[in-house]
Amino acid sequence: MIAVDTNILARFYCDDPSDPEAKRQRPAAYKVMVGPAPVFVPLTVVLEFEWVMRGFYEAEPAAFCDALAHLLGMPHVTVDRWQAAKDAAELHREGFDFADALHWALSAGCERLISFDDRRFVRRAKRRGLTPAVELPAP
Repeated sequence: MIAVDTNILARFYCDDPSDPEAKRQRPAAYKVMVGPAPVFVPLTVVLEFEWVMRGFYEAEPAAFCDALAHLLGMPHVTVDRWQAAKDAAELHREGFDFADALHWALSAGCERLISFDDRRFVRRAKRRGLTPAVELPAP
């Protein structure tokens, strides 16, 4: 099994014809991702991949979620904590920030998730009835 870094996913999923290096690297990334060796994707790579798609490629949340759904469906690919990634992507499609959604998904089994400054996350989670609940700390 081989593990991949974010740049492999970015080259595999994001076509960047204006970047000669990306154009050169894309076939190699494709070979890694569809090759015969089993592939492992660390959860931190999934998180960074969302950031790259959103920040660098200016992709909409749906584009990232579609890429993640494809990745999760590849039979020879193992995504670390795949259920949490899948649950976070579902919330991301509904408008949640992916990192916040992933924090929540990884907090399963906890009594609640506390956040100081993310009132939007708290409101959305409350409206959605997420368990564990997302709350502001008590004063």
